[in-house]
Amino acid sequence: MPVEVSETRLSGVLVVTSRVFRDNRGYFTESFSSRDLEKAGFPPITFLQDNLSCSAKGVLRGMHYQLRPHAMGKLVRVIQGAVFDVVVDLRATSPTFGQWAGEWLDEDNGKALWVPAGFAHGFLALADRTLVHYKCDAFHEAPAERSLHYADPDVGIEWPDEVRVISPKDEIAPTLKDAEYNFD
Repeated sequence: MPVEVSETRLSGVLVVTSRVFRDNRGYFTESFSSRDLEKAGFPPITFLQDNLSCSAKGVLRGMHYQLRPHAMGKLVRVIQGAVFDVVVDLRATSPTFGQWAGEWLDEDNGKALWVPAGFAHGFLALADRTLVHYKCDAFHEAPAERSLHYADPDVGIEWPDEVRVISPKDEIAPTLKDAEYNFD
């Protein structure tokens, strides 16, 4: 099934849109095909780990990343529910360093977001029992794990709804000016 790959305003962050076939039984989509992605211009990537999260409405997960040499790219898709998915550019030499971009992902729109290494990533669940699936190109390495504060005024993420629940670790995450990152 063909997919569309489109760029966002942040270089390297891509929106992948799959066709969704609906009928009286429900819907069907091919959520991942390396062949179709490469035909559409997606860089060839070997995925090593899949993650799945379930969140209630108002849960904010993020803004997470892993330092090099364990930096992780993620292909993020919503299986059930809806999120506002956000990335922040942490590449020190990038013209968009410190800027953010957001994408609405839900169970109906067929969209996934490619978050390459060098970006903090997080999302706000907009519905109860939101299921988010991530295909990752690196393994989780706890010592390399870092977070950026979701409400850093210098970054200025505009969350579309109230943040009701956030982990203690994410609540005390540093702002961009105090965060540790090692991306070019």
